[in-house]
Parts: sequence; C-alpha cells; structure tokens
Amino acid sequence: MTPDNDTSPAPFGTFAPNVAQAALLRLAHGSGLKRGAFRPWLSRLTNLLRGGPVDVQYQGASFRFYHQVSATERGALFNPDYNREELDFLRASLAEGGVFVDIGANVGTYALALARDVGGRGMVIAIEPHPVIHGRLAFNRAASGFAQVRLVAAAAGDCDGEVMIETDGGNLGASHVVTGSASTDAFKVPCFTLQRILRDAGAARIDALKIDVEGFEDRVLTGFFAQAPQTLWPRAVVIEHLSRGEWQNDCIADMIARGYREAGRTRSNTLLLRG
Repeated sequence: MTPDNDTSPAPFGTFAPNVAQAALLRLAHGSGLKRGAFRPWLSRLTNLLRGGPVDVQYQGASFRFYHQVSATERGALFNPDYNREELDFLRASLAEGGVFVDIGANVGTYALALARDVGGRGMVIAIEPHPVIHGRLAFNRAASGFAQVRLVAAAAGDCDGEVMIETDGGNLGASHVVTGSASTDAFKVPCFTLQRILRDAGAARIDALKIDVEGFEDRVLTGFFAQAPQTLWPRAVVIEHLSRGEWQNDCIADMIARGYREAGRTRSNTLLLRG
C-alpha cells in the first residue's frame, strides 16, 4: 500500500485491479452486492485478493480508492451509481463555465465527478481539511487532469481561524470538527468562512453546492446566507442531513425561509433549489 505520507506516490494505474479483483468488481456492479450492507465484506475480499488501494475510473474521473478505511471510497468502488441521484441533481444546474463548490470534498467523488460538467472554463472549489484525505484528493485530481478543480486545505466554518478535527472509528472519510471536548487524537486545521474561500478563489457566483461536514453544516451556511450577497447564493444545494441533530440552527429551514424549496430527498441528503 502507498503510505499515507508518501510525497511521491506510484503513478495512477499501478494499483489497477488484478484479474480476480476485476471479476469481483464486475460482480458487485452488476448485482445487489453493490448495496451498502455488502460493501465491507467486498472490501475485505478485495483486500485478500491483493492488499492496498485500487486504481479505477469512477464517474469520468480517475481515483485511487483506499476502500479499507473509508465508507465513501468503498461506496464509489463497488457501486457505479453511488450518489447518482445527487450528482444528477447538481448537474442540472451546471454547464460549461459553471461554478461548483464541494464543502467536505473527501477524495473527490463529487468534485471530480462534476469537473467535466463545468469544463475547462469553469471552476470546482473542493474544500477538504484532513491532511491525509486532502492528499488523496490532490492525487485523484492530478490523475484525472482536472486543472479547473481548485483545492482548499482547510475547513469551512463561521469565522476565520482554526478548528479541531478528529476521526471516529476506522472511517477516515468521516472526520469532523470537534464542537465539544476533543479526544487526544484531535488536531488543528485552518478554518475560513465560505465568503473568504470564494473571494480567494475569485468566484463571483455558485451554480451548485454540496456540503457534507458531519454536523457542522449549520455553522458554515447560516452565517453565509445572512452575510453574503444574494448574487453568491447557489441555485442548487445538496446537504447531508444525517447529523441534523447536532446543528445549533436548522440551516435547511433557514434556506427555505430565504426562498429555497426542497426538490428531493435521499437517505443521506436533502436536495434544495432556489426559487
């Protein structure tokens, strides 16, 4: 396996699926095994066939998936339709030259999947604070050749400064901002408001936005909508609602009060449209 701190990772394709892994992936993609309940078992079996990450194409981009330690990477590796409803919803508001913002970008399963939709004249702003995950995101962007994807190695929040983040269990992709007492494994990362991130990137608008920051969504969005000009408000928003109970303010209700409407809902996310 490529070490987490390897500054010169092996080129993309080094970990292409071997014959047995490729057969297992085809089986998963074409059957009910791609569903969530089976993915940890598939991940263990894939690892037995060859340890380490797997290099594959997903949604038109190139990914090195460390499926053993990330539920998101398992989902995208074993299910070609992973987050398809959310991606299609966001695509409907994106076109050549568009702007997509991904808050909590993880390894890029939204940001890189939508980079083709905005094209070379567009912009994707991928915000990911965890240094290991950010490094994997950067590798995937380089492997995909998407210069229009701009990476932000920081958290988004309600003020500029620093926050503590930590990871629960073995799911590295579920790292979150600590709002109470921190564990000994927590560490500091930079934090900026969404307005600051947009200004630094030179973005004058947002066509579509996705946010998944494990219960910190309200701290990012409530202040943004209260302070940012409406010209910056995104047309389409995908927001994870699984940690809604941790919000200090109901940012979905706040957005609806500001003129958004609920256009759909999946198991994990609420889909909102402006106007």
